[in-house]
Amino acid sequence: MNNTKRNSAVASEFKFENTQNTSGKSYARILTGDRPTGPLHLGHFCGSLKNRVALQNIYDTFILIADVQALTTNFDHPELLRQNIFNVALDYLAVGIAPEKSTIIIQSMINEIAELTIFFSMFVSINALKHNPTIKTEAKERGYKELNYGFLGYPVSQTADIAIFKADLVPVGIDQLPHIEFSRKIVRRFNELYGGALIEPEALLSEFPKLIGLDGNLKMSKSYGNAIFLSDDFDTIKSKIRTALTDKSRIHPSDPGHPDICTIFSYHKTFSESGLTKNIEHDCIAGSIGCVQCKNNLHESIKNILIPMNEKRQYYKERASEVWDILFAGTNKAKKIASETLKEVKENMKINY
Repeated sequence: MNNTKRNSAVASEFKFENTQNTSGKSYARILTGDRPTGPLHLGHFCGSLKNRVALQNIYDTFILIADVQALTTNFDHPELLRQNIFNVALDYLAVGIAPEKSTIIIQSMINEIAELTIFFSMFVSINALKHNPTIKTEAKERGYKELNYGFLGYPVSQTADIAIFKADLVPVGIDQLPHIEFSRKIVRRFNELYGGALIEPEALLSEFPKLIGLDGNLKMSKSYGNAIFLSDDFDTIKSKIRTALTDKSRIHPSDPGHPDICTIFSYHKTFSESGLTKNIEHDCIAGSIGCVQCKNNLHESIKNILIPMNEKRQYYKERASEVWDILFAGTNKAKKIASETLKEVKENMKINY
């Protein structure tokens, strides 16, 4: 049975700003997700979460909480996973990911992912993994001199995540295209060896704006200590904004500023209304607004965005069992699809005994 392409009806009139797939075709299912290594922050919100909220109205959306993959860098603290899974789920629900539109899955509860990972690993070479740009970059960032098996095989596991649910598309930024191409090669090789049981995924290209860190680092990250978390209270956010890097050449509020090099202004462009952003740019250059006032304005802008999220977060936080019910329901739905996919895989491999 050839299932490399799914005949599915996706309304062609749906359009999503700044989003396209690499072939121009219409698809039904997307897969995306996060490793539950800690709370999600504003960088996640800008880079992927807002996009997912929009895409769930267009595609059959599967969102994977990749707890097994979290162990590749946090294997020494597995006891943290349960709370981290819950916190990530709270973040999802708070930003507007709707369980009736999106299927949220706990990775470790889908045994079929692990089995498909093993099958893929039989023909993926160590050299291919060692030269994978994603692995090389992350290993360098983390200062790893030796790579454990799970970390090195991370791209194989991610490919199994995509393939087991027969996802047609994976939302990525242009810098992540090599990762999707690696997954495509694995699936293509599997289909060449055993027949077309799996869908070769394509990239859903999106403009994911990267949010710089409070310290001016090119990336906001929990591990860098430069992040504003979606779950932070407003006093904590205000304190963090006060520490953010600004234009070092400004000593007095009346000194002309250079908003193009200011971290706070880059946040205004992302979180503030366009009218306020233009006024702040003008006043900063003219030296008629100080950094303290500028930071206070930013705090109000971020606060206005987070208020409705906090209301949803509090609702679900007080109903923890409902959150777990959502996770288990999504996982059970996904498991049925994964089980059918693995059955087809084994049939094609002639190991369905």
